[in-house]
Amino acid sequence: MKEITLEQLKTYKKDYLDDDKNKIIRHALTRSDINDVAYSLDDRPSMDFKFDLDIKTLPVTNQKASGRCWLFAATNLLREKMAKDLNLDNFELSQSFLAFYDKLEKTNYVLEALIENIAADYDDRTLTFLLESATGDGGQWDMFVSLVNKYGLLPKRVFDETFTSSSTRIINSLINNEIRKFAAKMNDFKEKGGMSLVRNEKENLLKRVYNALSNAYGIIPEKFNFEYIDKNGEYFLERDLTPLTFKEKYIGNYLDDFVSIIDAPTKDKPFNKTYTVKYLGNVVGGKLVTHLNVGIERLKELVIKQLRDGEIVWFGSDVSNYGDRKNGIWDDRYFDYESLLGLDHKLDKGLSLDYRLSQMSHAMCITGVGFIEGHPSKWKIENSWGDENGYKGYYIMSSSWFDRYTYQAVVHKKYLNESELKALNEEPIMLKPWDPMGSLAK
Repeated sequence: MKEITLEQLKTYKKDYLDDDKNKIIRHALTRSDINDVAYSLDDRPSMDFKFDLDIKTLPVTNQKASGRCWLFAATNLLREKMAKDLNLDNFELSQSFLAFYDKLEKTNYVLEALIENIAADYDDRTLTFLLESATGDGGQWDMFVSLVNKYGLLPKRVFDETFTSSSTRIINSLINNEIRKFAAKMNDFKEKGGMSLVRNEKENLLKRVYNALSNAYGIIPEKFNFEYIDKNGEYFLERDLTPLTFKEKYIGNYLDDFVSIIDAPTKDKPFNKTYTVKYLGNVVGGKLVTHLNVGIERLKELVIKQLRDGEIVWFGSDVSNYGDRKNGIWDDRYFDYESLLGLDHKLDKGLSLDYRLSQMSHAMCITGVGFIEGHPSKWKIENSWGDENGYKGYYIMSSSWFDRYTYQAVVHKKYLNESELKALNEEPIMLKPWDPMGSLAK
């Protein structure tokens, strides 16, 4: 390895001081945020909040200090169906109800994975990955489907937010540390009492996690009444529903007809093939997380087809780059970091995935699109960060940003062509646990 020499540093400093531009930039950054100084009006497309195709949706939701974006985006999609069917002007499903079971199921899932890898060394990469990711807030569309199919749904007013459900850092830390303690001791358990003791200790931990979640999230009701007033002022009441009967009555098998499509232009993921990621899941025995790789142009085409039919689209992207949260805009021409600092985020999309420059970090819903000469120029986005930023909580993505940083969308299978349906029915290719296509679930 080659060290940095003092002579090098002298050269760097001289070259820096010889460029007068650096003095102006240094002064500007002394009391200004980098994004404020890098803000650029050059070469920016029209970003007016007007769209050719604009689905009118309910007011935005707020995931607060949690990473439950995938649950909020998915329940936002479902509530649109319910609001349309029941003629409601506002409605929200309980994200906390699903998050409760997601954490419990994830705990069971990762404990089972640890037991499966009980013979691995403590620094084995798979074991390290399992312990690092453990039971975070994140998730995937198919994980949402598994939860709903197993546990059903609740209206939010029946199982509302608590402080912990909206601010999950501490509960996540406590559960994850218990999982790591189990991993550290499971070989001792095996030596003392064989696999039966390992299993007993796992069940004890799972019960403690259930108790902790019940204390932090509340006791989930076995039965409830669902009452609502529609837009015409008419009152309705459904008595003695369970979460599963509520789901069957108002959602049915609606979720079963959707599929995850991705744009992952990497060498290890040929298009028109399906993929899954090892140890990506929550419900043991639940729906396998499966992605059909179609490429960005086909992904956009399928998304637009669903929007034209009046249905919004759940999608996953990387919102950590080129975003103006206050004004609600994501645009890769919005900030000129290269002119300011000589640094930049941009790299070929496939290489960005391979080298972890970018990965899915947030799920939202697409509710509209604007066109120029028949091509999408901007996208309307329903976020779950409350209504204080953006356009009452709605955001805009430029076409170029969308192409660069959108990786996944969920669409109805009826829009797929024959070859895509055939690929969907094939055994998915298993990717490694740390593949970037699993990043949204961290």
